[in-house]
Amino acid sequence: MIRETDMIAGNTERRGTRFMGWVPVIVLAVLMMPGAALAQLKIDITQGNIEPLPLAVTDFVGSDEAAAETGDKMAGVIRANLERSGLFRPISEAAFIEKISDPNTAPRFGDWRILDAQALLTGGVTQEADGRLRVEFRLWDVFGEEQLIGLQYFTKPDNWRRVSHIISDAIYERLTGETGYFDTRIVFVSEAGQKGQRVKRLTLMDQDGHNPRFLTNGSSLVLTPRFSPTNQEITYLSYAGGSPRVYLYNIETRQQEVVGEFPGMTFAPRFSPDGDKVIMSLQRGGNANIYELDLRTRATRRLTNSPSIDTSPSYGPAGREITFESDRGGTQQIYVMNADGSNVRRISFGEGRYSTPIWSPRGDLIAFTKQYKGRFLIGVMRPDGTGERILTEGYHNEGPTWAPNGRVLMFFRETPGERGGPSLWSVDLTGYNERQVPTPGFGSDPAWSPLIR
Repeated sequence: MIRETDMIAGNTERRGTRFMGWVPVIVLAVLMMPGAALAQLKIDITQGNIEPLPLAVTDFVGSDEAAAETGDKMAGVIRANLERSGLFRPISEAAFIEKISDPNTAPRFGDWRILDAQALLTGGVTQEADGRLRVEFRLWDVFGEEQLIGLQYFTKPDNWRRVSHIISDAIYERLTGETGYFDTRIVFVSEAGQKGQRVKRLTLMDQDGHNPRFLTNGSSLVLTPRFSPTNQEITYLSYAGGSPRVYLYNIETRQQEVVGEFPGMTFAPRFSPDGDKVIMSLQRGGNANIYELDLRTRATRRLTNSPSIDTSPSYGPAGREITFESDRGGTQQIYVMNADGSNVRRISFGEGRYSTPIWSPRGDLIAFTKQYKGRFLIGVMRPDGTGERILTEGYHNEGPTWAPNGRVLMFFRETPGERGGPSLWSVDLTGYNERQVPTPGFGSDPAWSPLIR
């Protein structure tokens, strides 16, 4: 039998919200076989085209009928998350030989080797006397016959989906060595109605498209929402009252405030890595330049000064550099400069026009939109402009945004025709794993949150 280890000193606690106030998810204990060494099963994600790792995810055993139903749903979310990453191939449950009845007992590894399962996930859900759920899981190396990781959580019953995302992240990290991205959210512009007359509402949802919630009522135009690095605030541009204003929306309190009116704004602001400033492009006197706004003092500072159009600024993850697009060289190209506006240098030199650059959270790449021969391409390059790679192309792709681990991009794609419209898509850095993200109606201008804490 497998027993729990002693409780971790201080208990690790992760806090977050599923659109309804703070909901604590407590990691109570690490679950391991006594004296067992950790196995070394791991996916090398530095390769170009990765063969998905076969794994089996069993339904979580429930202490009663309601807990068993929750366990089935949790296993389904975990399977979907891992499969959608492109790095894992969940084995069909119809092929399972062993039925797991006790998640605290080691599985019959031979039954899973027959299925070529490299990893096996087992778990259980228990309804506690105080109304909370106790959720535990164990990840096994089937061929090494060892436990890779085991954790236990306490949470409210209606928070089961978020716990499923947290478990997915733990599996992803253990098998790839990189931080997961499933316990995150997407803010975007939801569009409904006829083309040319669509109602646009700011919308928040889980990264897999579940739990959508409208943040604005559609009475005024909203554009380009962006997350704060604290994860609890969104900045966006709204034309409420007829003139462009920058708003801050607090996800926790649902309160919003006006940062200021910017009649000449050409691109909505993005937060600095410390959350104290936002950067934006303002058009004044016939040309557009990059400005920085201090959120504490509301003072603005001009960073570029050219007769061209400088727009779409984005901070590097350390806050020391800024990337932006400019036509100062005759066509739209990508530039990088120091955070104070000095040392401006062009980094894009390929054919076509480059726009909407955004720095990876890891700092190693800059994503961009590229227009070339009538097509819209989403690609990445290093901060010095080398290593350009196109990940996807289409009729009209635009607006890339990074997952917090810097492994996956989301963007929106327009389809032609009277009934056409924008939809959200994701693609990983290999370019082979491209998928549509479900949204209520049309969707554009996505922004990916940091991991929920």
